Amino acid sequence: MSLTWITGGSDKIEGCAPWPRFIVNDGAWLRAGDGLRDGRIALLGFWGERDAVHLALSNPALDTISVITRLCPDRRFPSIAASFSPASRLERTIGDLWGVFADGSPDPRPWLDHGCWPAAPAGVNPPRDASAPYPFLAVEGESLHQIPVGPVHAGIIEPGHFRFTASGETIVRLEERLGYVHKGIERLMQGAEIDTGARLAGRISGDSTVAYAIAFARAVESASGTVVPPRAHWLRALMAEMERIANHLGDVGAICNDAAFAAMLAPCAVLREHVLRTAGLCFGHRLMMDKVVPGGVAVDLGSDSIAAIKTLVSEIRQHLPDLIHLYDNTTSLQDRTVRTGVLRPDFAAFFGCGGPIGRASGRAVDVRRRPGYPPYDELSFDVIERQDGDVNARVWVRIEEIKQSLALISQILSRPPVGKTMTALAAPPASGGEGLALIEGFRGDIMVWVRLRADGKIDRCHPRDPSWFQWPLLEAVIEGNIVADFPLCNKSFNCSYCGHDL
Repeated sequence: MSLTWITGGSDKIEGCAPWPRFIVNDGAWLRAGDGLRDGRIALLGFWGERDAVHLALSNPALDTISVITRLCPDRRFPSIAASFSPASRLERTIGDLWGVFADGSPDPRPWLDHGCWPAAPAGVNPPRDASAPYPFLAVEGESLHQIPVGPVHAGIIEPGHFRFTASGETIVRLEERLGYVHKGIERLMQGAEIDTGARLAGRISGDSTVAYAIAFARAVESASGTVVPPRAHWLRALMAEMERIANHLGDVGAICNDAAFAAMLAPCAVLREHVLRTAGLCFGHRLMMDKVVPGGVAVDLGSDSIAAIKTLVSEIRQHLPDLIHLYDNTTSLQDRTVRTGVLRPDFAAFFGCGGPIGRASGRAVDVRRRPGYPPYDELSFDVIERQDGDVNARVWVRIEEIKQSLALISQILSRPPVGKTMTALAAPPASGGEGLALIEGFRGDIMVWVRLRADGKIDRCHPRDPSWFQWPLLEAVIEGNIVADFPLCNKSFNCSYCGHDL
């Protein structure tokens, strides 16, 4: 199904690649909200700028993608969240960052802005009052009590506030408040050179630096019409799969540790450390930061590096069966993970939830497969899916995805294209160029939209982390569980704080 029932008759903007962008009127804008509510289309991104708001949309199968824009000369636009609640936090963020507000919004509270910014967003409104209390949602009932947690936590996780309302040990509501690690990424990108933008993109969420770097690079390459050498695509995929394995191993061990089962944490941590050390040996950085750049990759692999990665793959394959046996045959662990924190498939689909969280609840979306990008169209892999939607399902999806990534790495190393790994970026069109990219990070699909000026600098860039569509669902899955199960649910989601807070 195409999106012409929304964009038909609208003005198409020239220079947008690989997917089109249209300027729409209020009728088309509101049809998009209705289509999102009814599940006829899926939300990929929702962002603003000084005088416009944008929606990136797809059909549910991700065969057709379009961006629609509603101009906002009066700094107002009709609320999408009024008909499609998952858009609410994005709509609140647009108000915070750009001073463009939604008419009819069901939730006009600020989201990222905690009243501590020295200047008003877009310079059009006075700064918020830092002393004004944040109005959490009311919960009424007998014998209810509240448990505030964070934003500073006992571990080394990033800051976020969780306001629990409980009846005894049973949670009846969780409300999140985020935005504590807002870095001003989008503002820093404006007017920046491409190289600076690439470095910023690689630091949006450090554990996804490869995925973000690929997404930014592909968006810039689309905007400028640059054709990247095939070998660069394969090396990018190699780094991305190593990043996925490292993070999945860390998550599997950490989830089990939150069930007081450190016997899984220790071996997973050892294997993860071996992945990072091998990455450092082969690419010059444990996280492979700044190794993917617009135009290609900044490092090539020699025979010694290929041998080291093959040894790593062999080592993980040797130890993985024992870890799976340990996880699957420890009843005390299963007692904590099975039927805990269940995410309903209809919720996952409604919110467009991707990554292991969505796939553990029956939403088999993986943008490596569809819409796809090189070199995955030449590689064989399965999209892992389960239906249970509980903590256990999210653990198993990660375990099976480690196996798939190992197989992908073996395929990449067996037949990498020869040739150069870098090409110079083409000059953008005289009127500027726009590019949109979707990349499958270890948390799910990362979207980056970029608009380049004619001089090659960044006019506007919006990165969207998969956590935007996952954080709200953590609030849903925890209801009815006991307080002690929150760490398990939270860790099995492992949403990004800094990637979300921008």
